[in-house]
Amino acid sequence: MIPSVRLSSSHLLLRLGLALMMPIALSSVVAMPSYPQTPNAQQDNRALRVRSDMQESDSRTGIITARGNVRINYPARNMQGTAAQAQFFSREQRIVLSGNAYVIQDNNSIRGETITYLLDEGRFIALPEDNKQVESIYFLPDGTAPGL
Repeated sequence: MIPSVRLSSSHLLLRLGLALMMPIALSSVVAMPSYPQTPNAQQDNRALRVRSDMQESDSRTGIITARGNVRINYPARNMQGTAAQAQFFSREQRIVLSGNAYVIQDNNSIRGETITYLLDEGRFIALPEDNKQVESIYFLPDGTAPGL
């Protein structure tokens, strides 16, 4: 038999208050994970921001893969893009967007099944789906049209 202990009403209220507050304190700890401090990528134009449903990095090969609703933003090159998957090959300095890939840079755009961006050269290579074509839209500055 467990011995009975009689608590005063103030002790009972104190214990009840702590018991009610404990889940809140624990949930706030769980809801606020601690991440290492990193430079603010929004303020650093050199950062290549990648958002997706899933990402993995292989330190052996130097390949970073993002899958599902991929969105990239690279302010240093005034470039944005979307695709089903993106792979950054850090050793070769290239990004491969695949699966209905779309990139816009300086209001010019390119669309294809696969778009490869060579960072060192600033060059895009677009490939279509089988039996389809790629599409690019370029805005030419005034005065560059023939006859002007």
